[in-house]
Parts: sequence; C-alpha cells; structure tokens
Amino acid sequence: MLGRPAVVASVDATLGEGPFWDDVTARLWFVDIKGDAIFSFDPAHNSVARWSAPTAPGWVLRSEAGHLLVGTKGAIHRFDPAGGDFTLLTPVEDDRPGNRLNDATVAPDGTLWFGTMDDGEVEHSGRIYRLDGGAPVDSGLAPVVITNGPAVSPDGRTLYVTDTLGRRIWCVPIGGANQLGPPELFTEIEEGAGYPDGPTVDAEGCLWTGLFGGWAVRRYSPDGQLIGHVPLPTANVTKLVFGGDGLRTAFVTTARKGLDDSALAAQPDAGHLFAFDAGVAGLPTPRIREGATMTDTGSSGHPAS
Repeated sequence: MLGRPAVVASVDATLGEGPFWDDVTARLWFVDIKGDAIFSFDPAHNSVARWSAPTAPGWVLRSEAGHLLVGTKGAIHRFDPAGGDFTLLTPVEDDRPGNRLNDATVAPDGTLWFGTMDDGEVEHSGRIYRLDGGAPVDSGLAPVVITNGPAVSPDGRTLYVTDTLGRRIWCVPIGGANQLGPPELFTEIEEGAGYPDGPTVDAEGCLWTGLFGGWAVRRYSPDGQLIGHVPLPTANVTKLVFGGDGLRTAFVTTARKGLDDSALAAQPDAGHLFAFDAGVAGLPTPRIREGATMTDTGSSGHPAS
C-alpha cells in the first residue's frame, strides 16, 4: 500500500504546514508558519515558488470565485500570487492578540472550517470556527491550547477535530445548518508516539494524521482503528494531503521547529516537503463559499522573494 517518502522540495521550513492540492494550477500550496512564507510546488517542473506573507500564514485554500484565501495571525486574507498582494477580508479573534490561525479544511458544501491556537502554546484559547456569510462563527466546541484540522468525512456529516497537546482526535456530528452535536473520542495517541497534528480524510473515509515528534504519519479507519503507519526520516511531521494524478500522491509537510543543532544534523531533511505513493486516492478539496458579506477592507503588497 505504501511507498517510501522522499523529499520533493527542499525548503527548510521552520514550521511547514497547510498543504493544499490546487486542481486549478496542478500545484501543491503550503506554508511556513514561523517563516511567514507561502510556497507553491509544481511537480511537473519540479519547481518551487515562494512569497512573503503579512504574518504567520496557517493555510492556503481556494474559493468558489477562484481566489486564494490565506489564514494568518488574526485574519483571513485574499492572496494574489501574481503581485504577491494580500487583501484583508475579515478579522478573526482580534480580541485575542496572543492567538493565531492554525489549520483549516473545506467541507463538501463549501463551508470553511478552521481553528485558532495560542501562539505561545500555553493558554487554552484555541477554538474551532466556520466561515458563515463571510464572518467567523464559533463552533461552540471546548477551547484547547492547539487546535489542528478540522477534517470532514466524505459525506460531510462528521467533523474531525484534533487537540494536539491532549493527544486526542475527536469526531463531531455535523447537523442541519452546520450545527455540531456532542463530540466523541475518535482516537488517542499513546504517550511517546508524538502529538497528532494536521488530519486529512481519504476517499475511503479513513483519516490520516501527521505526528509531531513522532517521525511518521498514521492512517485510521472510520471507526478509529489504526490501520497504517508510514515512517519519515524527520521527527516533526505536520500534515499530509493528496495530490497529483488521480490524487494518489501523498504530500507531507514537516518542521524544523524545536530541533537543536544536534537534532538538525541528524535530520538534514527536516522542514522539507516529502511525497510518497499512498496506495489510495484522496478527495478533491471543495472551493470555499466566501459569502456575500465578505468584502475587501484593505490591502498590502508583499512581493515574491
């Protein structure tokens, strides 16, 4: 089922995250949160482009209107790669300056679900939101220090939410009008195996998660049973996404964050983008339904570097 992960883009990301396969450009977009950078990897030409972001980009996704949207520290922006410009669309948690946006997904109905976290990784201030009418709406789930995901089941009825420091992934029923039911424990990562990072759901409804400090990605069945484990040559594995022909290539972001000089010497590929044959297809990422009330509120230019 599983190929051996290999480096496909050497980017030395401090905190690589947010991979997204864009069927419009046939490129993989991802970010370096702590490096304030956005990357685009073109597998057809084996090339990488880089842009500077306003601050701490957590994810890049595409909207129904064709725009690229980026979640940053305290806001969602529209991003124009042609000029490297960012246009503020909506603030998020501007009353919590210690928080930042961290991870996101798009449900089959076009709803953007995203999380926030304490940038200092101490306070229980991270929450899960959905974008509704162009504005963030709190999901009502209990706050944690570091949220990851969410991910959504193929039928759009289950939200998977990760409490990274708690080492737990929760499944939450999605009801009418995107109202959430009571969370149930999906799986708990055993002590010593790392911390669950970004989750992704494949075409068979199985959930994959990166393991920060765990040297691997894992695959879980829809009922929460561990059914796959793919080792990587670097400890901090952040998130997997499917792309390429037939969405059968697994792309994996990694991080150098928290590694001292001796660890980096032992892990020269830390922070790079990896890929492997997953043996299973992923799901296309739906476009974000931006909402009629989402309007431009300002812009700033950050040319490519």
